[in-house]
Amino acid sequence: MNENLMKHGAFSWSELMTTDVDAAKQFYSALFGWETEEFLGAGMPYTLVKVGGEPVGGMMAPSSECVGKPPAWGVCVTVDDVDATAQQVETLGGKLLHPPTDIPSVGRFCALQDPQGATLCAITYRQP
Repeated sequence: MNENLMKHGAFSWSELMTTDVDAAKQFYSALFGWETEEFLGAGMPYTLVKVGGEPVGGMMAPSSECVGKPPAWGVCVTVDDVDATAQQVETLGGKLLHPPTDIPSVGRFCALQDPQGATLCAITYRQP
């Protein structure tokens, strides 16, 4: 991953949760020229999105807690310490939607909502 995307505060990953991953792969590959690759290390079906051979995002079917929600893109912001970030969310008027959770071989993330209702994920990447 690009070194600049690993800095605290950088937008670093985009992810589509959709009920039809195959159709999304076809659509976005044709529209933007994206390459896709199945990633087996996620513990569930997961498709990497690549630009110029570099992973920039992913696609997956909804998890059980997201069934029934419309397809949507989400973004991740890199943080130095996802647990510390999660602790700050409610103090700053936001809401923690998903507690810090490990992603095997990737890092640790949480989902949050700002005081206006917008959502995103914060992530601390595992150091190589």
